[in-house]
Formats: sequence, structure tokens, C-alpha cells
Amino acid sequence: MPEEKVPTQHGPMPAYVARPAGQGPFPGVVVIHDIVGMGADVRGHADWFASIGYLAVAPDLFYWGSRFACIRGVMRETMARSGRTFDDIEAARAFLTRQPECSGKVGVIGFCMGGGFALLLAPRGQYAAAAPCYGRVPGDVEAILGGACPVVASFGAKDRGLRRAADKLERALTARGVVHDVKEYPDAGHGFMNVHGPGEMSAALRVLMKVMGVGYHGPSADDARRRIHTFFDAHLRSVVGTGATPGGGPSPQPR
Repeated sequence: MPEEKVPTQHGPMPAYVARPAGQGPFPGVVVIHDIVGMGADVRGHADWFASIGYLAVAPDLFYWGSRFACIRGVMRETMARSGRTFDDIEAARAFLTRQPECSGKVGVIGFCMGGGFALLLAPRGQYAAAAPCYGRVPGDVEAILGGACPVVASFGAKDRGLRRAADKLERALTARGVVHDVKEYPDAGHGFMNVHGPGEMSAALRVLMKVMGVGYHGPSADDARRRIHTFFDAHLRSVVGTGATPGGGPSPQPR
């Protein structure tokens, strides 16, 4: 079954595991959900990675308490840059490396909240590539990116909460000499790669997101996936060529 328990220092953590067809070895990827939490959206991202030859694990980072308590904890930990959520993400990465079909090279991708984590994890020496998708870019981003792994980042120009974030990250990565691909999509807002079903959010939150221009944008999502696929293949595979073509596979369509 795709749902598995990942051992952590805080207890077993539910996680969705998507395994590619074939024998491997496959590079791995940790898929970090957004603030909505575990659901069909993050499972869809993990399944997409499996379809292009990656062993993917999507940990449920809100497993230990109510959504409100977990979100409050995440906000505190991102400011401190340490804590339970970082521990749990590391447990998910270690879980991948223990799988017999894993090549040992692991990337990380995150969306919104998860994108912030993906960026903070890039300089810690644990990942071969990181893909922060419209995650928060901290004010001291240049200072923290020394020695970061290659970064492929995606933002929406209509994202009112992350204005100029793409430019800020581009400048910091360039100054630090980090291999990168940063793109801002002119027709996309926040969350343009995420497809959340009706049961995953309250009606009030869905209305608020619509008013704020938050939501899926197919053309931008498809191009971002093409870039991420090509970038991850370049940095996580010794030789590109597992039967998957870089840039293949469209984004999941809205449900």
C-alpha cells in the first residue's frame, strides 16, 4: 500500500509513498505539502514523480496534532530554523535512502509552506537538488545559501504575498554561486501548481483564496513541472535515461 509509517524521533509518521515501475535504482524525492496539509494534491505530486522515475515520499507533517496547532508550530520552527518539522522531514529523507530501490541521491520539493522548507533545507548538505515552489524567501536569504545544492524555483507574478521574491532569490543564488533556475510566471498567482479538492478546505477558505487570486494555473504548472523534471534529472541522475523523457507528463488537472 502507498500509505506507510515513517519512523521519527517523535513516533511513527504517516507518509504517502509512490514507487516507480521497474527495478531501479531510482533517485528519491521528498514532497512537502502546503499549509492545507496532506491530501489528494500532494499525493498527486508524488505520483507524478513516480511516473517519471523517482521514488517519492510525501510525509504528513500535521500528523501530531490539530491543523491549527501544527501550523502554529511550523511558523515558529521556520523562524527558528529548527524543530520537530525539520526532524520529521529529515526522517522522510532517511527513509528514502534506506529503500533498496533508492540510488541514494535525494531531492526535495515543497509548495507554499513546503516551499519555504525546501529553500531552508537547500544549504544543509542533505539534498542533490531543491525545488521551492512559491515558498517564503527570508530577508537574509543570501547569508543562508552558502553551499546550497542546485535550486529550481517557481513563483507567480500575481502572488500578492511574494512580490519580488523571485528577483530576491535570483540575486542571492547568483551572489552565492549556486546553480539555479528561477522563473516567475506572469499569469500565475500563489498556489498555481496545487489542485485541492472540495473536502480539503473550508468553504470560507476557498472563497478567500479565490478573492486573493490563489489557485491552479495549468500552463504555468505544466511549464514548472517541465523545468523541475529537467533540472532534477540533471542533478539527481548520474546518467539521464530511465525511459522517462525530460519535461514529460502534464500537471494533474483540477478536480
